[in-house]
Amino acid sequence: MAEQSGFDLVQAVAVLGAGVVGAPLFKRMGFGSVLGYLAAGLVLGPFGVRMVTEPEAILHFAELGVVMFLFIIGLEMRPARLWSLRREIFGLGAAQVLACGALLTGIGVLAGLSAPVAFIAAMGFVLSSTAAIMQILDETGETSTPAGQRAVSILLLEDLAIVPLLACVALLAPAGPSTGASGWMTLAIAVGCVAAVVAVGRWLLNPLFALLAAARAREIMTAAALTVVLGTALLMQVSGLSMAMGAFLAGVLLSGSSFRHQLEADIEPFRGLLLGLFFMAVGMSLDVGVVISQWMLVAAAVVAFMVVKAIGICAVALLFGADKHEAINRAALFAQGGEFAFVLFAAAAGAGLFDPMTHAIMSSTVILSMVLTPLTVLAARRLVPAKAVDTHGLEVPDGLTGSVLLVGFGRFGQVASQGLLARGLEVTIIDRDPEMIRNATKFGFRVYYGDGTNLDVLHAAGAHTARLIAVCVNDRHAANHIVAVVKSTFPHAGLMVRAYDRQHAAELVHAQVDFQQRETSESAFVFGQAALEYLGLSQEEAGETIADIRRRDAERFALELASGPYAGMGLLHFNAPKAEPVPFVKPLKAAKALNLEAERIAAAPAPDAS
Repeated sequence: MAEQSGFDLVQAVAVLGAGVVGAPLFKRMGFGSVLGYLAAGLVLGPFGVRMVTEPEAILHFAELGVVMFLFIIGLEMRPARLWSLRREIFGLGAAQVLACGALLTGIGVLAGLSAPVAFIAAMGFVLSSTAAIMQILDETGETSTPAGQRAVSILLLEDLAIVPLLACVALLAPAGPSTGASGWMTLAIAVGCVAAVVAVGRWLLNPLFALLAAARAREIMTAAALTVVLGTALLMQVSGLSMAMGAFLAGVLLSGSSFRHQLEADIEPFRGLLLGLFFMAVGMSLDVGVVISQWMLVAAAVVAFMVVKAIGICAVALLFGADKHEAINRAALFAQGGEFAFVLFAAAAGAGLFDPMTHAIMSSTVILSMVLTPLTVLAARRLVPAKAVDTHGLEVPDGLTGSVLLVGFGRFGQVASQGLLARGLEVTIIDRDPEMIRNATKFGFRVYYGDGTNLDVLHAAGAHTARLIAVCVNDRHAANHIVAVVKSTFPHAGLMVRAYDRQHAAELVHAQVDFQQRETSESAFVFGQAALEYLGLSQEEAGETIADIRRRDAERFALELASGPYAGMGLLHFNAPKAEPVPFVKPLKAAKALNLEAERIAAAPAPDAS
């Protein structure tokens, strides 16, 4: 018994360690953490080093991660949010899922699969990887664009689709409900269980969590959250429906609760750990021997499914008014299968719909399509370059001169320009957002269209004659590029730069700009002083407190430049409980009493930053 326990502990350490190494490594390489977990499971499984020889046991337990994942999705599905995105989600999203599902089901039937198997295989591939797509959108800065929001809406519909699809697996399974009296009884039990969950969620859960919150015991709230998720999932399973459907329903019912954020925080660590374990178990279950022996079939499935799905996505996108560029880019993004395919395929295998060969081939098809996603996106953007910016009616800089060149005329640049213009200085303004330029023109500004990262544009805008170049763009990478160009080509000009945060400000100081300003710091100081005055301090007392905060911030920044980002931590005020409460009415004295060590550090000579 001791030997078996020791072996089990070795397995647990190996599985956790492989996940810790594999997920960050693959994410750093641009393939996403899901593929990292799959690869780690493949290495540890029966077709790798055989550290784990029975992945089915781990898979059965790790399915709780999927249950908790769907509970979290349910918590985010507030009725108001769904209603605001109804056209994109239930119009565009549903059209893409249904069209691609029909096309891929046809491919499966033509390949010789039965209709139920072809349908589940197709719908699993239709559900694209939310993790992979969101990562690409974030990296390219497209998440907040209209095209990005449409992509997010489609992903949202796909996340919702997993719930009815899991129910379809139960209905299509060989041992599914019959059509006689027992079938009606099963249906009645399922409806009754759903009604019970709705009633409990609407009238009992909020009072229950309020009572538990009054006990002020965090572990009780966590236990209650797990009980709600797992209990609802168990009830749905007993009723003949899926555990995932029960968890999702519980999440939706609690989405409007005042305890929603607390529940999400309590469940999130378990969800992340168990979902990662689930993907590792899928990797362990992958039959490499089948894939190798059927490599031609797997390769053909990858190509056929990705091409047909991409065609369907393009057709739907064009039908809903997208231009050619957006349609092709969306097709490249969504052409792969995703993590929910493994959930659906595992359910189909457990229900007897998929035999081991079909399960292995379809799982391999999804995995290879996910690996190819970054390459397909890159190829699409190379083959179909971004559509030309509509610059009709916009002026471009050419042979300009002026005392000040202001690059970037967003909210920050607009306010920064006012002092310069008030003193009658000759200010040349350039920006690369055509819509913003047109709006600024309506208010009487003259803004030229041009990219400040381009050396020729800077020359044409008069950087060679400017006394000052003010960089007010909201992209830190673009700002750093402009700084490098200006320092090397226009060293005579003063250089003032908008900083994104403290780290960016430090980068700018090391780049030897003449002045940098964090974009939110001054407004935050003003806000903090107004808050103190609202709470009863006099204007003088509040001003003294904020002046002390400014001094501490400057000292801390100097220490950070010399010794790294964690230097000067003692100069911050923290909200952790203190042994002896300090009266609030004397903020300066309290600050000195609480930060004697910080004052000593600040008084000492700072190390040489060079």
